[in-house]
Amino acid sequence: MKAIVQEKYGNPDVLHYKEVEKPKPKENEILIKIYSSSVTAAHCAMRKGKPIFGRLVIGLTKPKFSIPGTDLAGEIVEVGKDVNKFKVGDQIIAATDAGGGCYAEYISLSEYDVIIAKPNNMNFDEAAAIIEGATTALSFLRDSAKITIGKKILINGASGSIGTAAVQLAKYFGAEVTAVCSSNNIDLVKSIGADYTIDYTKENFNNDKKKYDIIFDTVGKLTFKESKNSLTQNGIFLSPVLRISILLQMLISSKFSKRKVIFSATGLRKPNQKIKDLIFLKELIENNKLVTVLDKKYKLEETTKAHEYVEKGHKRGNVVLAIA
Repeated sequence: MKAIVQEKYGNPDVLHYKEVEKPKPKENEILIKIYSSSVTAAHCAMRKGKPIFGRLVIGLTKPKFSIPGTDLAGEIVEVGKDVNKFKVGDQIIAATDAGGGCYAEYISLSEYDVIIAKPNNMNFDEAAAIIEGATTALSFLRDSAKITIGKKILINGASGSIGTAAVQLAKYFGAEVTAVCSSNNIDLVKSIGADYTIDYTKENFNNDKKKYDIIFDTVGKLTFKESKNSLTQNGIFLSPVLRISILLQMLISSKFSKRKVIFSATGLRKPNQKIKDLIFLKELIENNKLVTVLDKKYKLEETTKAHEYVEKGHKRGNVVLAIA
């Protein structure tokens, strides 16, 4: 089968399109033909091996798993003799997180891995693309911030993969949403539910007197220090981007401030929790409460180009690899 292989950390050119051995499912495994996978900012960070302390999970000197990619949508083509949860022909979505393996034509996974049925009103590209952004946003908003009806939230990077999911989920939970993005994306974030918008190229929300219960910096561009005056007395600053400064701010704010900083490694949650989250999101999708915003689509052999594009930091929503 064809796959993208990465043998060392570095720039996008460390990603090589190669012929590799097709996996054979074990007795409790399923073989999945991958139709689509996603390309995210997190994948770019993992490719570079940054931040350095993240290598404790993904490999100290080189990637622990040679095939990257953490999300997929596909179809089961073979099952091991002990598999009971799935059958050949099932269309599914799956998240492998630090295990990788999704930039390939096939993958073999345990039936107990993070796998559920594909939403019936999404195609494979849409289904693969929404996994990481939506599961990350859900965990931060519902579990970390305890978002409820009437809360005021500012979402920085509202037009990205996490941001577009966060806008929709925050509205679902009844919050008032202010979306920060460029002028090119104002109409986009309004179309998915933003109540107010701020064009960061023209104005700085910190210069406004408005206070927010939650500031969700989905792209890791803000600091707690510059944002805390825009938070309410018990406000929360959320960041999914792992930085030493964020960890220090978490520690300091937990001891000395009513305003809190929260980072969470959502990819390291237990499989049963991830499955519950995907099922919850699937129900929202099938009830037309959550949609995928797609930007660009690349072929598997164009993965290097996809990473180069994502690293520019200007994508609208999600980027996918059309594999099959």
